[in-house]
Amino acid sequence: MRKVVVISTSLRPGSNSHSMAERFAQGAQDAGHEVELISLRGKEIKFCIGCLSCQSTGACVFKDDVPAIMDSVLNADVVCWATPIYYYEMSGQMKTLIDRMNAMYPKDYRFRDIYLLTTAAEDEAHVPERAECGLQGWIDCYGKCSLKAHLFCGGVGAPREINGNDKLQEAYEMGKSI
Repeated sequence: MRKVVVISTSLRPGSNSHSMAERFAQGAQDAGHEVELISLRGKEIKFCIGCLSCQSTGACVFKDDVPAIMDSVLNADVVCWATPIYYYEMSGQMKTLIDRMNAMYPKDYRFRDIYLLTTAAEDEAHVPERAECGLQGWIDCYGKCSLKAHLFCGGVGAPREINGNDKLQEAYEMGKSI
């Protein structure tokens, strides 16, 4: 059994990327893994100010919801990020969290397998490339892990528009295959 952390970064009710995150999480749970689904909706996540005190203390100067999220990620075997694509890039909430997770850099971590789930109103193949590239920058800082898979569902802009889409089953199967 592996510990799987799924981070849903959309703040919108009825989010398509959150629906994919739920299906991925359900697949991993059905495969017998311990799963924690973290939604950033309602979380307080302050912006990094670049003070770098976290590099010497191992903790950020801000007291918000980020330390608990980091603890979950540090102790996970698998991390799955789910984000809507805004202006051909990951959500701002995802980028802000990644920046704040800088405090993890000097710490030991368990995660090895990283997954990415993305959704967008646009459906061209190139739409999620920058989001994947941005996440790859974070992955590159943790040499023992790698991006295992990226699932993109385009053509879903309105809330819950993904319902009935085959990509939900693909997200489930991806989670189940861990």
